[in-house]
This record gives sequence, C-alpha cells and structure tokens, in this order.
Amino acid sequence: METLIEQARKGKYPGWIEDVARFEEIDVNTLLRLISKGEVVIPRNVRRECVPKAIGRFVRTKINANVGTSIDYVNVDEEVEKAKTAEKYGADAVMDLSTGGSIDEIRKRIMREVNVPFGTVPIYQAARSAGVVVEMDEDDFFKAVEKQAKDGVDFMTIHAGVNWTSVERLKRSNRLLGVVSRGGAITIGWMLHNEKENPYYENFDYLLEILKEYDITISLGDAFRPGCIHDASDRVKFMEFIVLGELVEKCRNAGVQAMVEGPGHVPVDEIETSVKAMKYVTRNAPLYLLGPLVTDIAAGYDHIAAAIGAAVAGMYGADLICYVTPSEHLALPGVDEVKEGVIAAKIAAHAADLVKEGQRERARSIDYEMSLARKNLDWEKQFRLAIDPDKARKIWKNRKSKSEACSMCGDLCAIKLVKEALEKKNI
Repeated sequence: METLIEQARKGKYPGWIEDVARFEEIDVNTLLRLISKGEVVIPRNVRRECVPKAIGRFVRTKINANVGTSIDYVNVDEEVEKAKTAEKYGADAVMDLSTGGSIDEIRKRIMREVNVPFGTVPIYQAARSAGVVVEMDEDDFFKAVEKQAKDGVDFMTIHAGVNWTSVERLKRSNRLLGVVSRGGAITIGWMLHNEKENPYYENFDYLLEILKEYDITISLGDAFRPGCIHDASDRVKFMEFIVLGELVEKCRNAGVQAMVEGPGHVPVDEIETSVKAMKYVTRNAPLYLLGPLVTDIAAGYDHIAAAIGAAVAGMYGADLICYVTPSEHLALPGVDEVKEGVIAAKIAAHAADLVKEGQRERARSIDYEMSLARKNLDWEKQFRLAIDPDKARKIWKNRKSKSEACSMCGDLCAIKLVKEALEKKNI
C-alpha cells in the first residue's frame, strides 16, 4: 500500500483529495506538490473514515481540541459531549488525552462520535498499562502505538525528539519549570530510571514502519517546550528543534507524513524567532502549536493569552493551533470551557489567515462581507458571518435599546448618521 505522500509524489491521489482542494480553494496539483514535499499533511488512518483536513502551507489555519479523562475524574459521556461540542464550534481535529478509566473504551467512543481527524498520545496508555511508569519495557512503547493504529487513530503525538544529549542539556540548564510536557516527562523519567535511550528515538525506523502501515501522521512532540515565560527560547528548546528537523527528514524519506509541535509559553517578541526557527530546521513541516501563551498570569483567561500568541504565531507560519481553555493550569475543562477555547482559537486562526499566503484573499473577503453587513445594518447577515452566531444573536436580542442600531450608539450610530447625511446630499 502506498501512503498519501508516496501517491502524491507520483501524481496520484484518492478521490477525496479533490474535496479537500475545493474546500481550501487551492489547485489539486498544487496541493499534491505540497503534500509530496511534506509541507502539507492530511491525517487520515486507512482504517477510519473522516472528513479530511489539510494542515500546512497555503491552506487554512486549523484548530485542534483536546479532550480526555484524568485519573481524578472519569466521565466518558462528558468527554464525548466535549468532543462533539468542539467539532460543532469549529475544531478541525480532536485529540483524546485520557489517562484515567478504560482508555480503549473512551478512545473508541469518541472516535465514533466525531468526523474530524482524531489524535492521541500513545505513551499515556503505555504508562497506564504498565502501572508504574518506569517499569515499562521497550516493547510497551510500541504496543500502544500499534493498538491505537489498528483502532483507526489518524495522528499521534510521539516524543521521539528526546535523547540522552537533550536530557544532559536539560540538566545543565537554568530552567524554572523543567519539563511540563506529560509525554516528555514520562519518557525522560523512564530513561533516567532505566539508564536507556528513548525507545522512540533509538528505534525510530521501527516506529515509522508501524505508522506507515496505517498511513498515520506523526506529530513530533515537543518534550522540552517552555512551560513559563522564564524558560522561553532557551538552549534546551532549540536543541530539540534540531533533532525534530532530523526526524522529519526520516519521516519524509520513509513515506510517512509528519508535523512538528512547538511551545508553550513565549513572550510576544520571541514568537517570530521560535516559529521561523522551527520552520527552517524542519524545511517547512506543518507546525502545531499550543498557544503559545504570552503571559503566565492569565489564570482563568489562558484561552485569551493563548489566542494572542496563536494569532502572532500564525502570522509567522504556524499551521495548527491547539486550543487552550479557561481551565488551563487550573482544572479539567467542562463543556462550556471547551466551547470558549475553540472559539478563541478560531478567532486566532482567522486572524492568521488574514495575512497567510494562499488564504489572505479568502479570509479578507469574509471580513469585507461583514463590513458591508454593518454598513447596511443587516443584522441577520452579521449573525451568519460571526464566528459564534448564537452568542452574537443572543447579545443583540438582549440589548437595552430596541433601535435599529446597537444599544451602544442608538440614534447616534456613526455609520447610520453619515450614511443618511451623504444620501441627503446625493453623494
């Protein structure tokens, strides 16, 4: 079986590629060229039907939503509802990060309920199955990958960029929070206890064989992403960038689609450097970012801090935004927090598309239509074009004034006043 990237290199493609190209408003041959170079990925396991989504250069900036249980709270129905809510409000992908309960059952149920690409972090299940993290054997790392691949998972975050060299660099760093990546911490803890190399790094070719069989897209996890502003842009992070760039080349040579994950917490003036560095060392691999969060003090509002960072990152080349909810750093999010996180990320993604090569004209045409609707006080069209039509309509209906304009200006509506004045002068 040829993977999608192998087919694209031969000018071949499955029929659904035409639907993707049409949605992205891009020529099919251009899309194939981008896929063949590894600059666009379309996560889609051969065992699962889903609405395919293109991630990368020249296509729309996409959004991922994380759901999943914790060991402290397991409610499968609620996680399913979160996933469906995320998809309803615009998530282009959903990841199950469950660490509590029957991980197999949770994963399969959510996959049945959503139609977008579905991702996981297999090492979470490997760690839970072992009972004690450090007692996993090397086979456990790969058994979890194979099990989830057979179930139909479309993309997997795997922290293969961790190795002894980067761990030694971490030891010599002055990091405040050390490692905040859960998958990265599991891997590093296992390495230090067993005094062995990361199995995913050491046996990367074997990992690629498993992924290739199911045409799974690998999302190369950033184990050393900075978890606070103090740790942003340090040498540990950049060392991992270099390793990830090398692994991306191995993926492409093996015919496996790959994207790369990035930080984390980064001040606004350092986002450009981070994004461009990652894009450079990976030769324009699709970039998947959590945020980045531009401050550490937005507890309860981290979805806003992340949206600010995501918009800036998208301007410089980020392709997939992992949403952040208001519950980040505080608690497992509820359904309402999931919706807020998706909406905030969607605003950031559209803001990025307003300046993104290949999407600028499409995105700006939407804003232009909204401006026309505002000029004409066409409320129904404004609701239709809004990122969250339901909320916009609810706020408008509950306004104190019932004039044609909004209650902020009422009869002093600037747009209405000038429009009427110009009409009287026949201008």
